[in-house]
Amino acid sequence: MRVLVVEDERRMAAALQRGLQAEGFAVDLAHDGEEGLHAARQGDYDVVVLDIMLPRLSGYNVCKQLRAEENWVPILMLSAKDGEYDMADGLDLGADDYLTKPFSYVVLVARLRALLRRDAGRRPSVLAAGDLTLDPARRKVQRGERPVELTPREFALLEFLMRRRDEVVSKSEILEHVWDTFDTDPNVVEVYVGYLRRKVDAPFGRNALQTVRGAGYRLAGDGG
Repeated sequence: MRVLVVEDERRMAAALQRGLQAEGFAVDLAHDGEEGLHAARQGDYDVVVLDIMLPRLSGYNVCKQLRAEENWVPILMLSAKDGEYDMADGLDLGADDYLTKPFSYVVLVARLRALLRRDAGRRPSVLAAGDLTLDPARRKVQRGERPVELTPREFALLEFLMRRRDEVVSKSEILEHVWDTFDTDPNVVEVYVGYLRRKVDAPFGRNALQTVRGAGYRLAGDGG
């Protein structure tokens, strides 16, 4: 899923980006509050990781302005402040979660996945399309009882398509959310869809991953 990290400490921001990308997230960075606010307004993000002590505009103010504009993207605040009133201020302004520095990277990833699951209708803990299931937390894919082994990129692509099951998604949308870029050759999407078909469809005689000519791809909600 697509994550915006707003963090002015560039080494930490880069480390977070590398780590989250390794977990299959697409990650954008912003290094001050105004840049982060603009990115959150313009981007289609699934979650925002927001530091509090930022140049130009504090994380508190970024969160406050987004909520005033009825932008309900899930926000996880990061802060070196560990006082209970600091945490209460962040949550009262509309943040969904709060993590103090230094923090466990494992806990950060788990909390991000928890935020992504909170809208149970849209983000169930285990995604399903017929007998095809994907568990984001355990990084497991199955067809019925049979496990399916995927690379991290294949997993990220399948997760995105399953979250949008029965919807037609374009190559550009897939590149933005799975490859974190528009510059990659769009044909790479076709290649990876082919890889997935050979793993989740062909061995089971299914046709879940469908090409919609001229528009993009669709994952059948019934699992094909």
